[in-house]
Amino acid sequence: MIDLVPVSIADEVIKRLYEDAFPKEERRPWDWQLALIATGELRVLRIARDGLFAGFVFYWQLPAFAFIEHFAVHPDARGGGAGTRVMELLEKELGTIILEVEPPITEQAIRRVKFYERLGYTTFPDTYQQPSYYPEFPPLALRLMYKGLPSALNFNYVRHQLYRYVYKQ
Repeated sequence: MIDLVPVSIADEVIKRLYEDAFPKEERRPWDWQLALIATGELRVLRIARDGLFAGFVFYWQLPAFAFIEHFAVHPDARGGGAGTRVMELLEKELGTIILEVEPPITEQAIRRVKFYERLGYTTFPDTYQQPSYYPEFPPLALRLMYKGLPSALNFNYVRHQLYRYVYKQ
């Protein structure tokens, strides 16, 4: 059984998986992450599988949609539909969801995009640059995927909201 448990503090277990699952250029410095969680801007869901730690979701509740910034299932908890179940629960709880993915040029990135497509997500055709968290890295070329997006909202609106609220630009 998969459960999503809101938490107000990201502990060392979440930190370790965050650092293992995402390369430095794709994640904020941990102290920034903790500061955003403390303000309530960035929200954390702890994923539990049969009562045991199974991963996390960092997300933002923006005015018109939820933005899943980081989502990781612990390697020991993968398989058996864990990721699919987490996404189903998120859709019920959050409604319209936007997320970032790497361009489908590596095998892993292709698998990730196909995973979300099987769940009904669509990729915006527009290019998207994630602002850099570190001065030594350039912005990241990513793609935005969505599900449940009202037709009145478009790529430019979504990008503007992400830059304004998430990246403070």
